[in-house]
Amino acid sequence: MSNAHVNTIPGSSKLIEGFGRAIILLPKGTKFVIDDTLYSTKSQRNLLSFKDIRLNGYHIEIMNEKNIEYLYITNVERAKKYVLERLLAFSSGLYYTHISAIESHLNRLSNVSN
Repeated sequence: MSNAHVNTIPGSSKLIEGFGRAIILLPKGTKFVIDDTLYSTKSQRNLLSFKDIRLNGYHIEIMNEKNIEYLYITNVERAKKYVLERLLAFSSGLYYTHISAIESHLNRLSNVSN
């Protein structure tokens, strides 16, 4: 992490200020623990990968309801499937929801110049 630059469409930018564990909570109470998160005060959006969802024991399904696409985060208990969260799709193919950070353990990056 000594080089804390992120490649973006306009070019490389020093956005990452720290890294560590995050515990996040989705609107209907689904909780995720992610150990390898990156932290930036400049970021107004966060990405949650399918890998993060699977590592927390949940499953993913894409469904259409009345011609609107959703990503379902599901859980199976005692052979019964439960839809925990329903995320709406952007036209770009990304899905979105509100995420509330409830706890984080941040390791600050030192000022390293390259």
